[in-house]
This record gives sequence, structure tokens and C-alpha cells, in this order.
Amino acid sequence: MKKNKVKNLTTLIISSFIFLFAFSILCTNNETVETSSGTTVSNKKIEWGIKRGKDHAQPDLGSENKRIVDEYEGISMGNSEKTYVYLTFDCGYEAGYTEKILEVLKQNEVKATFFITGHYLNSASDMVKKMIDEGHIIREPHIRSHLYARIN
Repeated sequence: MKKNKVKNLTTLIISSFIFLFAFSILCTNNETVETSSGTTVSNKKIEWGIKRGKDHAQPDLGSENKRIVDEYEGISMGNSEKTYVYLTFDCGYEAGYTEKILEVLKQNEVKATFFITGHYLNSASDMVKKMIDEGHIIREPHIRSHLYARIN
């Protein structure tokens, strides 16, 4: 019985030593971390939305929203002087239409953005390669980014 207590105590001491050693290694950091005071971070509520324009005019984003979008180089409104149409397609699980869509886009010399899932990439990689080869934009729908990358 006494032997078991000594063994358990020895195991506890060794485990504690290993834990403390690992913890001290992980906590040793020579980098300087910059922090900000809570007073410099705004907790102002920002609501997002647009106000419909009259007679099919471009909607009003609002001055505060426009300022934020511009500050972070986002895209919120197109050019009101030129008319553009952006075509997007969701390709999650193939229903047999993508080949025809690509054919029509090619015939009309139109580029589109295809939002694909990992499953689609794995199950229809030849179709994704065709999209890329024909100059379309490929996006994964769960990536939240203000930048769209054209894959050539």
C-alpha cells in the first residue's frame, strides 16, 4: 500500500514538472504585443441596408455606410453611368445544367461567377477546369471576402 502511494506521488510530481516546463516554454515570448484601449474602439451600432431609389435609380446606401465601404475599399454600388449585369451561378450538386450554361455563355462571349462547393469540385473537377479555362470567376461560397479573384 505504501509503495502505491509513493508511486502515485512520484507520478504526480513528474507530471507537474512536465506541465510546468511545457507551460513556461509556451509562455516565453519575446514578441511585443500591441493592445488598444477600450476607449478607442467604437461600440456604435451600425445598421446596414439600402433605401430604394425612385424610377429604378440606384439605391441610397447612406453616408455612414458609404464611408465605411470606401474606407475598407469595398464594393457596394456599381457605376450609375454604365449598365452592367453580373451573372452568378451556384454549383453545389450538379443537376445537369452547367454544361449547357457554359455553352451559352461561350456562344455569347459572356463571363460569369460560379460559386462552387467542395463536393462539386471533387465530383465535377473537369467542369471546374472548363470554367477556369474559359475565363470565368470561381468562388467558394463560404469565404467572406471583399475581393474576387479571377482564376486564369
